[in-house]
Order: sequence, then structure tokens, then C-alpha cells
Amino acid sequence: MEKYDKPTEYKGMPQSYTVQAGDTLSAIAKKFYGDESKSETIYQANKALIGNDPNLIQVGQELKIPPK
Repeated sequence: MEKYDKPTEYKGMPQSYTVQAGDTLSAIAKKFYGDESKSETIYQANKALIGNDPNLIQVGQELKIPPK
């Protein structure tokens, strides 16, 4: 089986993602969108959960990942 280094593909409703140790919003954005700069999209969708500092995500938080 080959490993693909491309973003997770999905359509429609937002997905969720549970923050793991070592995660950053940039890394999560790269995983889902293929673009680290889309971290702001994830932050805005989860601002109520994350708070005022997007660098303070915590292990176990369940983030909403908006569709592309």
C-alpha cells in the first residue's frame, strides 16, 4: 500500500479533529487543506473553544474543520 502526502479529502459538512500532542493549527491546516496558512480558518471556526490565543490549543480538544 502506498502512502500519499496529500490533504485529507472530504466534502460537505465540517469534520471534527481531536488535537493530539505536538499538534499546531498550522499542521492541522496542512493535513486537511494542504496549506498551513489556512490555520486561521480553523481558528475562526473554533475560537469559542480555543480562546483568544490560537497557539494555545490543548490535547483532547475536539476542533471543527470547515469544508474547503
